[in-house]
Amino acid sequence: GEFLSIVGPSGSGKSTLLHLMAGLDQPSAGSVLWHGCSWQKLGDAERATIRSNHLGFVYQFHHLLSELTALENVAITLQIKGEKRRAAFTAAKETLSAFGLDHRFEHYPNELSGGERQRIAIARALVHQPECVLADEPTGNLDEESAQVAMAQLVDGCKARGASLVIVTHNLILAQRADRVMRLAGGRLHSDE
Repeated sequence: GEFLSIVGPSGSGKSTLLHLMAGLDQPSAGSVLWHGCSWQKLGDAERATIRSNHLGFVYQFHHLLSELTALENVAITLQIKGEKRRAAFTAAKETLSAFGLDHRFEHYPNELSGGERQRIAIARALVHQPECVLADEPTGNLDEESAQVAMAQLVDGCKARGASLVIVTHNLILAQRADRVMRLAGGRLHSDE
């Protein structure tokens, strides 16, 4: 349930670190453990199952599917996991409603503001009740007001679900909202404590 922010300048390896944490990339040295098991010892299918069941992802750019409505974009996360359509859409409606987006269910991404698209991406990351959400500059593409709303919903959504939240950012104001801040410099993580 901890909120951890990792700060560092552009090019310092923040996104690479998130990819390593998610098992999307393999480390050149050392190991990454998930519940005591090394990502490197797991096959592609096992890593994909862990990501799909236990991790949520939020990126700087929402990555919503343009041909799907807001509701479909959120429900698809559950459908990929094997949930029945009806259950997936019920959970997606509940999550979007909690984010104040129930009036946007049937809108396509090109019909939504940047802030709305990012909030839908956050709902998509949270709908399956992940243990941990990994967020890569989640408000970097938004104006200040939209960023504040999206960030509050991300933090509150994780807290409500008991999910850990790891955000990488170069935004020090955003980073300071975290329970703990770490800096990535010279390929090493340093605690701000």
